[in-house]
Amino acid sequence: MKRQTQNGFTLYELLITMLIVGVVLSLGVPNMTEFTRNSRITTTANDLHAAFQVARSEAPRGKTNITICASANSMAAAADCGGTWDQGFIVFIDINGDLLRNGVGETVLRAHPAVADGVSLAVANDATYFSYAPSGMGRGNVNGNQALTQVIVCDKRGTIETTKDFSAARLFVSTPLGRATVVRDVTMVDNALLLMGKSCP
Repeated sequence: MKRQTQNGFTLYELLITMLIVGVVLSLGVPNMTEFTRNSRITTTANDLHAAFQVARSEAPRGKTNITICASANSMAAAADCGGTWDQGFIVFIDINGDLLRNGVGETVLRAHPAVADGVSLAVANDATYFSYAPSGMGRGNVNGNQALTQVIVCDKRGTIETTKDFSAARLFVSTPLGRATVVRDVTMVDNALLLMGKSCP
């Protein structure tokens, strides 16, 4: 009789392999979840920061007002201001400076969709816009509407400290002059939230 070679795993080999896979998954999945959450928050804060950078550079280049505003229909052809920042936002040429995209030539320069699921925004004074003058400087409050000064971007973790002095949340700050920055310092984030009188999420 011919001897037949048997291929495959023994029971012990299979159990050891499953044990190793289980250990790897138990260590990797939580880290991947944390990475995904951090990525969503960072992307949201960076998108807002990039919008301000574009607006600030385009205003003096085009010698016109450039406005950034929250928009409930940011991805539509007829996108206009209205809604909240978590619904999306647009950067557009605001020729007449009225914070509305309703004039001839008021083109959208950049549009951002709604924020990712699980991401929350806390906005100081519930401001819905920021506008740059042709000089590239912030226009401040326009027609009694308060300009955007601070936004805290967070998720269900809130503002907990994830690494030394770094918060899980991000604080977006825009000065009256129009300079924008993103901060992660846990003390600054917590203080800003306290001054806003809001919670995040």
